[in-house]
Amino acid sequence: MASAAATANLSPFSVFRNRRFRSLWIAELISTIGDSLVDIAAAILVYRLTGSALSVGLVLMATAAPALVVGLFAGVIVDRYDRKRIMVVCDMLRGIFVLTIPLLVGTLGVWYLYVAVALVSAVGTFFHPAHASVLPEIASDEELAAANSMLAISGFGSTAVGFAAGGILAAAANVNWAFYIDAATFIVSALIISTIAIPKVQPDETTSAESVFKNLSTGIKYLWKNDVLRSFLIIAAGVAVAFGLHNALLLPFAVEALGADEFVFGLQEGLTSLAFVFGSLFMATRADRLREGQWLTIAYIGMGVVGVLYALATNIPVAIVLIMISGFFNAPSSIAGRLIVQRQTTREVRGRVASTVSVASNVFFLVGMILVGLADYFDIRTVYLVTAAATLALGVATAVLPGLGQPAAEWRRTMALLRGTQAAPGLRRTRAATPEDFAALAVHLTPIGVLNPAELRELASSSLVAEAPAGHPIVKTGEVSDATYFIVSGRAAAGRDENGHYRPLEVLNAGDFFGEIAALTGVPRTAQVVAVEDTTLLQVPVAAMRKLSAKPELNRLFLSKMTERMVRMDMVDMPRFAGLGTDVMRELRTPQPEPVASDDRPAPPSDSAVSTAG
Repeated sequence: MASAAATANLSPFSVFRNRRFRSLWIAELISTIGDSLVDIAAAILVYRLTGSALSVGLVLMATAAPALVVGLFAGVIVDRYDRKRIMVVCDMLRGIFVLTIPLLVGTLGVWYLYVAVALVSAVGTFFHPAHASVLPEIASDEELAAANSMLAISGFGSTAVGFAAGGILAAAANVNWAFYIDAATFIVSALIISTIAIPKVQPDETTSAESVFKNLSTGIKYLWKNDVLRSFLIIAAGVAVAFGLHNALLLPFAVEALGADEFVFGLQEGLTSLAFVFGSLFMATRADRLREGQWLTIAYIGMGVVGVLYALATNIPVAIVLIMISGFFNAPSSIAGRLIVQRQTTREVRGRVASTVSVASNVFFLVGMILVGLADYFDIRTVYLVTAAATLALGVATAVLPGLGQPAAEWRRTMALLRGTQAAPGLRRTRAATPEDFAALAVHLTPIGVLNPAELRELASSSLVAEAPAGHPIVKTGEVSDATYFIVSGRAAAGRDENGHYRPLEVLNAGDFFGEIAALTGVPRTAQVVAVEDTTLLQVPVAAMRKLSAKPELNRLFLSKMTERMVRMDMVDMPRFAGLGTDVMRELRTPQPEPVASDDRPAPPSDSAVSTAG
């Protein structure tokens, strides 16, 4: 998270300086316009062919059903294969399926349209978690809030453009052109994504039916064991029911309770979307001023209060203003939810967690839409009032649930600690490491468990244990060392000074490691790490790191983390880091000569490197 001063001076559009994000955003904008175009075109085409409103409803069901059936398994696949390739292949397949609709519906009948739409939706179920998973690897932590905000804006904007274009094409030209244009947007999106540098995921084992179910279980367990993710899933399920009921009630409420016509309803929807865009722009520069849980609390309480007022409204202009305010509050809830999934997951499980949250939200959203039938038995204002009160209650619950109701003062304290690291004393109390120290690390970093007792003793013989009291630096900018740090207990934060503003890079918890890139290359540290609370660390020299990399499980872990950090921080594009990625990979994979035996214990490594900055 960025400092308040830095965030305030940061333009919400500065994220577009990141060329990888710029390419991803353009690809998403183009393909989303195509998605919206084909959604309305499919509904228009099936209604022209059948004249049945039920048939139109079946098209909508065909787009929703695949996400519920294959959504969880899509996340497993996303976590086990090259995510860029998944997105490219998905776009190509969707383009092909869409192109076949106008070519084959006339021959095979309207049933083929249902099949094709369902196939497009099923393929998209793999694309979306892959897209959500790569964003934290393309945008830095400082850029992540703005990146999600800009994607939210493009999603709403492109949807409006697509709907409008679909209606125009259907009215003024052949509706088939909507499908041709949509197919072209997918192909263009695939070509753009193919040019983006995105690190590959290194799976721990070959893919089989057994491994798919095992990894699905692992992803769900990962989500449930994380306090923040578990609390968010519980809240997201309840909010999805409320949102589903809210969306389904809007039209009948406008007509029955407000005495408005369909034009007023359409105007209300359009202005709500516009308010969401303004809310997303607001979040682009202010998202990091509060914790994600706090934004959720504000958003849900705000929407709940506005919903209560809307349920009591009798004046149409007042009702439209209220629903616009609700749309503005919806932006923080949407963006904060994305940030929680992206920041609380490692890249290895991000696809599974994103898919689990998405599927759960879709299921409970449908439950909410089904509950709209209550309006047939109870006064519609009462039903809407209860829905708004439930949203308000969920906002209050968010403020107290574990992991979500955390004060913003926590990250402000981290920023103050980072600013003071240059003047603060360094590490205190170093001692020789023991096998028991590495056993304690293995509790949080399970791949360490592959080492046998003899290997643990050898590793401990060349490593040190260091203690960093809260507020003390672990490493400082400009230092050089050959040590990698592993956190046994406690928590630290990495950041660097950029033109007088500190840019936080990563929060490091027990089991995390940092300094591996700089230790292998000998370059000065470009950032600093400070202990946020009392922290115990293991200092492992580079020779021992090379031996650890001989273990396939650890090798994959090191390569995956280094690749992600270098690509995310644009290190491979900096002159002094040119070619660093392949050199580091080669060095880790190449067996190193044994060090010359010595009776002297290695000198303690000097303070080592930095997390994402290396």
